[in-house]
Amino acid sequence: MRKFLLLPLLLLLGCAPKAVREYKAVAVKEYPHDTTSYTQGLFFDGDTFFETTGQWGESTIRKVELESGKTLSRVDFPEEYFLEGSVALCGVLYVLTWTNRQILKYDASTLKPIGALRYPREGWGLTTDGKRFYASDGSSRIYVTGPDFKAEKTIHVTMDGHPVRYLNELEWIDGRIWANVYTSDTIVIINPRSGVVEARVDCSGLYPRAGRSPHADVLNGIAVSPDGRIFLTGKYWPKLFEVVIKE
Repeated sequence: MRKFLLLPLLLLLGCAPKAVREYKAVAVKEYPHDTTSYTQGLFFDGDTFFETTGQWGESTIRKVELESGKTLSRVDFPEEYFLEGSVALCGVLYVLTWTNRQILKYDASTLKPIGALRYPREGWGLTTDGKRFYASDGSSRIYVTGPDFKAEKTIHVTMDGHPVRYLNELEWIDGRIWANVYTSDTIVIINPRSGVVEARVDCSGLYPRAGRSPHADVLNGIAVSPDGRIFLTGKYWPKLFEVVIKE
């Protein structure tokens, strides 16, 4: 059992630690990653690996071959769109836009557009537990929604009693929300019921800032494969890292 899987068990037993658990992400394998990819959304839908990328005039939806980093198929967007986080549910790919106030819908198999929804806030990160969607907007809030993307609940994320701002790309892993904290090399693991950060993951050793290409940007992108492997990358990073979490 991976160590971070103990957290839900501890909560069920009523003996969750009061202090935030501290972990490090350790790379066990590296894969090529397209350095033109300003990573916004990263996830698996079954065995298919998806990535959405941002920037005006550079935004894309991509199906990616994990081992080679090769783009298998993609959709390119005009300059007026800045794509953000994404996720697939029931065969539909949902993609947030940053300031366009839209959620774009695509057939997850063919990448053909099937519609759009109005969205009331900035789009940042997006994930699902298989029933509901969880969306961030760069604040300390995560919005829980149904398929109409109208907020049913707002999770106020705190760590040691203080709001955790700049929540960005999200991933649902083992009943918890993993979130990139924008501009940092940190991921926080959030209890979706309470909003409390139960653990913090230091990812600074994956691609140290001192050795980063000037073109490379911040850590962003969390994906979990169907067999439970965790993958991390960043905006314009040359590598995708398969990681394990250690104390």
